[in-house]
Order: sequence, then structure tokens, then C-alpha cells
Amino acid sequence: MSVSDLVLTPTGLRAFGRRIPCTVGRGGVTDRKREGDGATPAGVHRLVGLLYRPDRLAAPTGWAVPIRPRDIWSDDPSDPDYNKLTRGPSALSHERLARSDPLYDLVVLTDWNWPIAVPGRGSAIFLHRWRRPGFPTEGCIAMAASDLLWLCRRIRPQSRLIVR
Repeated sequence: MSVSDLVLTPTGLRAFGRRIPCTVGRGGVTDRKREGDGATPAGVHRLVGLLYRPDRLAAPTGWAVPIRPRDIWSDDPSDPDYNKLTRGPSALSHERLARSDPLYDLVVLTDWNWPIAVPGRGSAIFLHRWRRPGFPTEGCIAMAASDLLWLCRRIRPQSRLIVR
């Protein structure tokens, strides 16, 4: 393990000498991730990107990329852009990144089923803001906005998320 690794434990996300309270997918942690199962995939995942809403906050780091109004993330296994950042509109199933709520104001991208996605294996495991403490995600890892911002100012592209 590296000092820049984030480790999911039963009591939270351990990172940079802190334990950050967080939530995982409603389906718990699994080693058999499938699209729509609501589970967080076990394994070692590289952190491959950082997105932010420039209309709501300043870039937390120099490598953060702004979310544009039409940016979407495809979660439709039949889409040639499955599990990729693309631009809308799209008639296929997707997550809108420029949401009206603050959940995706700051998003850390992992390499789960990326860059070459296996259809149906699951899309987009993000680290993002939670709805409220204890409220599960669709498979992502979520935390308080202040903790997410603190974390984003410290992670690097070589950082990893370890989910056991």
C-alpha cells in the first residue's frame, strides 16, 4: 500500500491519516458487480479523474476538470459509450453530471470497468457527496461535502481506492 491510498474499512474510508465517514452501495460490497445491482465493487481501483462544477466551486486541484452543462456518464450496456464521459442529449440511459442537486458538484472517477468496459459489468464507481449520513448509493462511495473536498485536495492521479 501507498501513503496516497484510500482504504474502505467497516468504519469509514481511511485516507491520509484520517477516517472519513462514508456510505457504500445499497447492495453492499461485492466481487461480482453487475449493472444496476447497487453494489460497490471489491478490489483495487485507480483514481483516474476529478470533475467539479465550476459554477458552484473553485477547482480543488490543478488536475480537476470542469463539468460542462451537457456532460453525461453512460450507464446503458447497449451504448457504444457505455461507462464513459460523453455529451448529451442521449436517448440511452445515463447519469447527468450537471445535476440540480449537489451530489456531483465534486466527483472522483475510478477505473472500475474502464477504459474498455465490459457491457453489464457495471458503470461509474465515483466518490461523491452523500445525500445524508447513512444513506446508501447506487454503488459509489459517498461522504460529507467537506470531507470530499479535503480528500480531493490530497489525492493524486496515482492514488488508489482499496475496497475489501
